[in-house]
Amino acid sequence: MTPNSRFTLTRTLPANATAAALATDVTQGLTRFPKTLPPKWFYDARGSELFEQITTLPVYYPTRAEAWILQQAATGIAGITGARTLVELGSGSSYKTRLLLDALGTPLTYVPVDVSESALADAGQALLADHPGVTVHALVADFQHRLPLPRCPEPKVIAFLGGTIGNLLPAERARFLASLRTRLGPQDALLLGTDLVKDPATLVAAYDDPDGVTAAFNKNVLHVLNRELGADFDPDDFTHVAVWDSENEWIEMRLRARRALGVKLPAVDLSIDFQPGEELRTEVSAKFRRQGVRAELAAAGMRLHRWWTDPGHRFALSLALPAPVAS
Repeated sequence: MTPNSRFTLTRTLPANATAAALATDVTQGLTRFPKTLPPKWFYDARGSELFEQITTLPVYYPTRAEAWILQQAATGIAGITGARTLVELGSGSSYKTRLLLDALGTPLTYVPVDVSESALADAGQALLADHPGVTVHALVADFQHRLPLPRCPEPKVIAFLGGTIGNLLPAERARFLASLRTRLGPQDALLLGTDLVKDPATLVAAYDDPDGVTAAFNKNVLHVLNRELGADFDPDDFTHVAVWDSENEWIEMRLRARRALGVKLPAVDLSIDFQPGEELRTEVSAKFRRQGVRAELAAAGMRLHRWWTDPGHRFALSLALPAPVAS
């Protein structure tokens, strides 16, 4: 087979789905109090570049910690699951993906799921060049709302890495995990990456680096709104803020208005005012404890089978299996 004959891309989203979702999120999020935006809008080409820079910063530990765990656990994951298909939700690190692909062996079907067709095509073709026994079936989909998985060899592992589960609020997490459970057959598994609760200073530093890379990443969402919706945000009118919410055990990233502002977003027919010091929440990143992960999985109909952490207990990988259905 040539590499191209081993690559399939299926689009499940309408061509205008991304633009429509952005318009809806902006209209709803900027007209409520406090103002909010989902973190997925960080990730245009520039935002993705900035995030890659963040993952290399000394204060940003999650990517390194998760990669270390995968290095140690990948062979065990392969042995426990015997997976012939790896489904990866969201834009994964190619390094972490390759660790799993190498451990699972061949023949193997890899199903990357993302909203970006170009990112899927580029990553899929690159993986094919280095893995001749792998077939890639890329899926352009929003996995939070609809995940029509293609027919693939069983058993399968669905991987949701990077701690991205923490970007969902508790009710959203519950719905999302329950939806994943419906896509697991009796021999399938879920591999879930979660950032763990730790001292607030370490957590805040990871989201407010001294070089200002995270601040640029946070403000990039304003550039996205300017480009896509004709908005007239000036990013210099906002200060990047990262705070630890001890009650909810999550980090919030916010943009704080330096002065009174009026912003127009012509594409969605909105005019928005900001008071001095008013904050726009752009991300929630929940941190977890083992008992909490176990409970959330159980509520969704899964049982925690294995739990791995790095030596500093900063990050965890969970392997969850479908719980038996009560008769």
